[in-house]
Amino acid sequence: MAEFTLPKNSKVKAGKTWAAKPGAKQPRRFHIYRWNPDDGQNPQVDIYEVDMAECAPMVLDALIKIKNEIDPTLTFRRSCREGVCGSCAMNIDGTNTLACTMAVEDCAKGGDVKIYPLPHMPVVKDLVPDLTQFYAQYASIQPWMQTQSATPSRERLQSKEDRQKLDGYYECILCACCSTSCPSYWWNGDRYLGPAVLLQAWRWIADSRDEMTGERLDNLEDPFRLYRCHTIMNCAKTCPKGLNPARAIAEIKKLMVERRL
Repeated sequence: MAEFTLPKNSKVKAGKTWAAKPGAKQPRRFHIYRWNPDDGQNPQVDIYEVDMAECAPMVLDALIKIKNEIDPTLTFRRSCREGVCGSCAMNIDGTNTLACTMAVEDCAKGGDVKIYPLPHMPVVKDLVPDLTQFYAQYASIQPWMQTQSATPSRERLQSKEDRQKLDGYYECILCACCSTSCPSYWWNGDRYLGPAVLLQAWRWIADSRDEMTGERLDNLEDPFRLYRCHTIMNCAKTCPKGLNPARAIAEIKKLMVERRL
């Protein structure tokens, strides 16, 4: 088995290697970022070889097999396994995506699969990023319907046309793949809300039933919270749901200009 080596100037060292059982029919190697805040050691990359003939097809399935059968200390988030919860977002072969919807056969052209936590985020342990700030920014946009008119007896009605205006926005699962792929968010993550949160902001601004559009725009009227978007488009390229946060940001900017005229 060839040895995996890291660049000499890398702060992440080469770690342990686990080979598949003898007689493996479809061996695939997974290079996985490991870091334990409790042992005082630098991060390292451990290599696990898995027989995909005995494993379900997705990257998440391979991670679960590694944790269950090879190394129980491996730590990662997962929940629905259906691309709905966003828990298993991580960087796979250089792309932010969901481990549960990424097939192993589509990774690295059949070569070794490299798995890291979402980039430019503090790491809690192994593949688990600290999303505290991300969720605090999400809470700051008040992501719920706000109204001033009297509450109707049954429900607030919406036409089919107005409902269709939410398509491409309401599907966001807050996996943070887009925000952690955005250079502007890397540089100004403490002040720039990022593509995921701004897409969610537009989802409520665009909702015909919400009656606080002016207040929502006031909340975003800031040199950093909104205007650090430079239309790099990494967000649209990496979104595992095929959404376009850059379009939502452009719509918000358009409304900002219109209300000034």
